[in-house]
Amino acid sequence: MVDTVSGGGALDSLRWQQESYKVADKDDGMLTQEDFFALLTKELSYQDPTKPVENNEMISQMTAFSTTDGVTQLNEQFTNFASSMSSGQALQASSLVGRSVMVEDNSFTLVGDEEVKGKLVTDEPASNVVIYVENAAGERVQTVPVGSVAAGESAFTWDGKESSGYAAPAGEYRFRIAGIVDGKSTELSAMTYRKVDSVTLAGAGGSILLNLNGGSSMALSDVVEVSEG
Repeated sequence: MVDTVSGGGALDSLRWQQESYKVADKDDGMLTQEDFFALLTKELSYQDPTKPVENNEMISQMTAFSTTDGVTQLNEQFTNFASSMSSGQALQASSLVGRSVMVEDNSFTLVGDEEVKGKLVTDEPASNVVIYVENAAGERVQTVPVGSVAAGESAFTWDGKESSGYAAPAGEYRFRIAGIVDGKSTELSAMTYRKVDSVTLAGAGGSILLNLNGGSSMALSDVVEVSEG
């Protein structure tokens, strides 16, 4: 026989009921809405008739549970939303295979006899602009005169040939761009297009990685521009 509660208060009663109430295994130890109301009903049946639960205390308990339950449901919804977003990004990334993406980097890998496209960037108009192509050892293999360019981005293409006219061997290269800006010799920024060979859907930190020609990779979020292959 269970004694009536005689002074512990509604919260103490609820704690006692929680300890003696066995949650179903399917709930993984978490109290569901049904569990809560079952406990609340038990609490009301065992309370001291001379000291009934105050309305504000009852409302406080129900509000606390409703808030916790609402946060749990919100977390589940965000988890589902994040999963949906990841699936959408994976689909988007897979469509980039075989295409070229713009990378904010002047270094690139030359694979076979191919053209390499890029863009030079300057905040102000520049004159006497020249593009130097250097190999991994820092040796200049080609010089491409450009002339004057306006402020902003200007596209350019290297045909993949050395100054001798022969195709440059496969390997690592970089563009170095120099010009005159406001009367001073200035080095300008360069971006290059890189072909996407494959996609890794769960890379470092769970991010989606684009595997580029030459063996390097980049995060999908770092892509600046996409073009045809």
